[in-house]
Amino acid sequence: MTNTDKHLGFVGIGRMGAPMAERLIQAGYTLTVYDPNKTATDALAAKGAQVADSPKAVADAAPTVLISLPMPQVVVAVGLGDNGLSSGSAVRTVIDLSTTGPEAAAELAAGLAEKSITTIDCPVSGGVAGATKGTLALMVSGDAKVYESLQPVLAVLGRAFYVGERPGQAQTMKVINNLISVTALSITSEAMVMGAKAGLDPDRMLEVINAGSGRTNASEDKIPKYVLTRSFGFGFAIGLSAKDVRLCLEESERLGVPLHVGNATRELLNAARDKFGDQADMTEIIRYVEDQAGVEVRGKAAVK
Repeated sequence: MTNTDKHLGFVGIGRMGAPMAERLIQAGYTLTVYDPNKTATDALAAKGAQVADSPKAVADAAPTVLISLPMPQVVVAVGLGDNGLSSGSAVRTVIDLSTTGPEAAAELAAGLAEKSITTIDCPVSGGVAGATKGTLALMVSGDAKVYESLQPVLAVLGRAFYVGERPGQAQTMKVINNLISVTALSITSEAMVMGAKAGLDPDRMLEVINAGSGRTNASEDKIPKYVLTRSFGFGFAIGLSAKDVRLCLEESERLGVPLHVGNATRELLNAARDKFGDQADMTEIIRYVEDQAGVEVRGKAAVK
């Protein structure tokens, strides 16, 4: 790998972007970063990153730029807008780690292609913990040869799964995964509230569920760690989860595939978001159900 290959750009130093960028620095990459939040970029500068004053400046400095941004419209603006990546003089490849949905991914790829810039669609799953540990699942679509050349970079972040050559295919995979995840959390939350109202011990309930056919990531990880403890600190905002579900249902409608359970999940998720706010943790879905049932699901190890 050449010195040029070792120089990466990174735009979007948020909850997910910050730990991913830090891992790349630790792996020996030279990083040029941009985020409007100066506190976030200062923290990376202290670890050796170079700070740019715009996405364009990042794209002027590095041939490969990774982006991790919260909303589809932000991704398109950073990629194609004024002072965006498409105006950069050095960039040849953009790796989009965001969850934007297939339509925004296709728009970004088409716009960058006009400037001879290749887009690799690469949304991630695994949360802040996975980003910190380098154990993310990376769903990848785009040019196969470019993907192969980027394997060393992607390996720093987690395990890559190549799903197709068309930008947007990885986004479809990601929003499907996220719908499954939040649906499991929603139904497990409802079941836990029902059991608590019936007088069952929440800790014992999880033991039984996880020993049987009802076991999910929600029952094994999210509920015991963040609900029974009442910490609600999984680290993924309910507003972003609602956005992901919306993107999935929009794509299902475009494809003509009815998602009856998915629509029920969206209804519960949106109700919880409206009550607790966009920045509430996604595990706080259970609080909405608890309030309706008049009972609280609290484990023995819960913070008093």
